[in-house]
Amino acid sequence: MLQPFLLLLIHQRPDHGYELIERLARMGVADVEPGHAYRVLRALERERLLTSSWVPSDAGPARRRYELTAEGLTDLRARMASLARFGTVLESFLLLWGEKPESSVPPPAPVDSRVDSR
Repeated sequence: MLQPFLLLLIHQRPDHGYELIERLARMGVADVEPGHAYRVLRALERERLLTSSWVPSDAGPARRRYELTAEGLTDLRARMASLARFGTVLESFLLLWGEKPESSVPPPAPVDSRVDSR
């Protein structure tokens, strides 16, 4: 799921890897390992869905900034259509779960670690 999330964020606003990770966290996708995020970004770039360029920074070394390509936008649109269909299925599934009364599921039997095996 990290690929479509990153593509969407970059579509909204091209950005640097670290800022993309922070934006992911703000939207609820927490604890993304930077190494994993950068591997995904490089893979998207190899697939020509993204381009990157080095941008000078006032506060340190130059940083790589990622931008969506035309192919990336086409891919993002296809992924979003697929995710929207999956969202509809997931919503139906969650509604089924919500309709099931809690009392119809028997509680698990208590486990007593003091049981004597004699």
